[in-house]
Amino acid sequence: MSVLSSINFQWVLVSAVLLGVASGMFGTLAYWKKQSLMSDALSHAALPGVVIAFMIIQEKQLLFLIVGAALSALLGAWLIYAIRSATRIKEDAAMGIILSVFFGGGIVLLTIVNRTAGGNQSGLDTFIFGQAASMVRQDVYTMAALAAAVILLIVIAFKEWKLYLFDADFAKGLGLPVPVMNGLYVFGLVTTIVIGIQAVGVILMAALLIIPAVSARYWTHSFKGMMVLSAVFGGFSGAFGTFISAQGAGWPTGPFIVLSATAFFLVSLVFGKEKGLFTERIEFKKQQRDARAQHDEEAKRIAAEGGGQP
Repeated sequence: MSVLSSINFQWVLVSAVLLGVASGMFGTLAYWKKQSLMSDALSHAALPGVVIAFMIIQEKQLLFLIVGAALSALLGAWLIYAIRSATRIKEDAAMGIILSVFFGGGIVLLTIVNRTAGGNQSGLDTFIFGQAASMVRQDVYTMAALAAAVILLIVIAFKEWKLYLFDADFAKGLGLPVPVMNGLYVFGLVTTIVIGIQAVGVILMAALLIIPAVSARYWTHSFKGMMVLSAVFGGFSGAFGTFISAQGAGWPTGPFIVLSATAFFLVSLVFGKEKGLFTERIEFKKQQRDARAQHDEEAKRIAAEGGGQP
């Protein structure tokens, strides 16, 4: 039976596309907020929560594991803010500390679980690099529903997000509750990360948030246009990566999704309408030709004026 005709594959494909769209859209918010590294820190910080949730319930139920991952990631976000506020450590250094400590702790906990009776059969290792094929239908429903909620959160409050990102003082003057928007931003970022950790993995989930948004930036200066393009790139990356990973037994989904996103990035880097390498080269050549033509025209004019003098 063909992979494409498998009902389970079709559901997984739909959920991966929704995840890619949600990641691309929220990645655009993170890009303009200049917090792309935050997604990397929080995705790594989610791992201990996944393992601890499994140790508590003693079974692999995605919804409970997501809750554990979300609580762990939120704790990581709070610690980053606390370190930045209470010490002289800068935000990027605080992110690096939390990323390393939480991920290291998660690996230690994962090692302990795998050494327990039946622990090595839990499938928690798939949360490192992602494995969409290991998802059951209930997992797909959970993942798709949360991804759709993230997309709706952005679409419904699109104008508010735009004000919040580009002119927070003006938004505050209009009565927009900036602290609430800060909370929604962190909540949305954490939700986007944790719903993708089984399909993409904690190590590579940040790439799905960062790469589509950066790729879209090469095509437009418009915030709305960038949001749409980033969603398209993320959705196709999820689809292509899931399809390729389904061709082999045990192939991790995350790396193939990231490689698909990277292909879009490379095309955008070279051919992007806004500062793509090839586009800039063409524009540079055009400017050279225009400058040369202008110089020749000026030389002719000067020669004509000089020739007419007695």
